[in-house]
Amino acid sequence: MARRVAIVVGATGFTGQFLVKQLCESEEYAAVSVIVRRDFSYKHAKLDIRVKDFDKLGENDLDIADDLFCCLGTTMKKAKSKKNFERVDLEYPLRIASLAKKRGIPNFHVISAVGSNKKSLFFYSQVKGRMEEGLIEMELPHLFIYKPSLLTGDRGEFRLAERLSEGIFQLLNPLLIGPLKRMRSIEAEQLAFAMYYYAIHNKKKNITIYKPLDILNAKTSPVLEEKPISREELFNWDNRKDIFVDGEKVNK
Repeated sequence: MARRVAIVVGATGFTGQFLVKQLCESEEYAAVSVIVRRDFSYKHAKLDIRVKDFDKLGENDLDIADDLFCCLGTTMKKAKSKKNFERVDLEYPLRIASLAKKRGIPNFHVISAVGSNKKSLFFYSQVKGRMEEGLIEMELPHLFIYKPSLLTGDRGEFRLAERLSEGIFQLLNPLLIGPLKRMRSIEAEQLAFAMYYYAIHNKKKNITIYKPLDILNAKTSPVLEEKPISREELFNWDNRKDIFVDGEKVNK
């Protein structure tokens, strides 16, 4: 029976869209609420869509839930300034995590990035590192940080640099084996599945960090298919004696 309730913030994003669909179609979640800044096209009987201004979010805007998934993230091209980038990738996740803690939501899941470090020379990695540090200092009941490598897939928009990177990684991925496997690119859909998978199968540590290999290794359980029985086998009574009950045994 489905008992879990999830909230997704950043549902219109690259990974968030896949995650919402995964949660809605799963048997483990009875209800899914998304908080978005614009209308969300995906519809489902389990789904509740709330359009909100993130700068005005309050505690009461969050339902009681088991998991809050924060999939917020932008690019410098979209943000147009470092200040706007920090608002989306740093300030909003910290604010939402604080509200979740006050609301009593036990599990907070957030997307960061491999190589994140507040002392990094790269602004993107620096901001992600500051976000992680801020969340850890918040002492949330259970914090899950996902640190994927390059995310690939159809973003619905053309980005030359990312297309070139994806093309290179498509060639390199099969060659990245052993210790180098952690450098493989990751499909956004796989990251979404990993977030769902570890939400269900987590070990309930205070802080859990999922690196690229952890994300790649999250897999569905294989479905055992029943082997079809041919007509000849079905009506071969000598081989199917086990389906009959011995009358003498019944009388005993």
